[in-house]
Amino acid sequence: MQVRDQFEPSQDGQSADPRRHPRYTLDTAITVHSRTHGVLSGHTVDISESGLSAMLKIEVSLGEVVKLEIVHTVGLVTVYAVVRNRTAFRYGFEFMDTNPPDRLVKSICQQLSSTQTDGK
Repeated sequence: MQVRDQFEPSQDGQSADPRRHPRYTLDTAITVHSRTHGVLSGHTVDISESGLSAMLKIEVSLGEVVKLEIVHTVGLVTVYAVVRNRTAFRYGFEFMDTNPPDRLVKSICQQLSSTQTDGK
């Protein structure tokens, strides 16, 4: 597994992906509680301290605030997030500013950081 190198400059000197936090590969069960679509199950793709992406079989509305339940070895993590983007069945969720990253989210990222290398 590898940390995605989000900050390597491109050929024009610009950052390839100016994210606030590095993303780490994470494949685990997730439950999405949506006011408009009910309870949905899926799997995460990656996570950072500011958000995550997940694969879902049922559509969720962009801009909707949802409750996420992430199953991980550190425990069940429950956070609120905004659905920011969608590509096919892959959704991007940004954790809400009013809900700072849970200590368990930080713990997951720290654990993944120590086990995943940047491949350099």
